[in-house]
Amino acid sequence: MRAFREAVEARDMDAAEALLAEDVVFSSPVVFKPYTGRPVTGAILHAVAEVFEDFRYVREVNDANGRDHVLVFTARVGDREVEGCDILHVDDEGRIDRLTVMVRPLSGAQALQAAMSAKFDQVARAAQDRSA
Repeated sequence: MRAFREAVEARDMDAAEALLAEDVVFSSPVVFKPYTGRPVTGAILHAVAEVFEDFRYVREVNDANGRDHVLVFTARVGDREVEGCDILHVDDEGRIDRLTVMVRPLSGAQALQAAMSAKFDQVARAAQDRSA
C-alpha cells in the first residue's frame, strides 16, 4: 500500500492513521491480544514512530488482487537492530482493516517490548483522546 508506506517513511503518522478503517485490528509482535479500533492503533503508530530509529522499508510484496501487502523494514531500538514486516489487509473501501507487525530477532523484539511498555500510559491517554 503505497500511501501507507509513504506516510510512514515521511514519519507522518497522522496520514498513516487516516488510512485505517474504524474497526482496524492491530496485532503487535510483543502482545498476545490484538488491539481493535483506529484510536488505539493510531496511538500505537505514533508511539512506535518515537521508538524505532533509522526506520526504513526495504521491500514490498503485494498480492495480485491488491488486498494484501507486506512491507519489510529495518530499524533500530536502542542498540538493537530489528528486521520486521508490516502485513496489511485492506477492506472494500481501500482502508486498512488488519495490520500485523512481526519483528526479529528475539533480542530486538524484547527491546521493542520494553520501549513500548515505557510508553503504555502515553498510548492509553492518546487512544482515549482520539476516541473522544
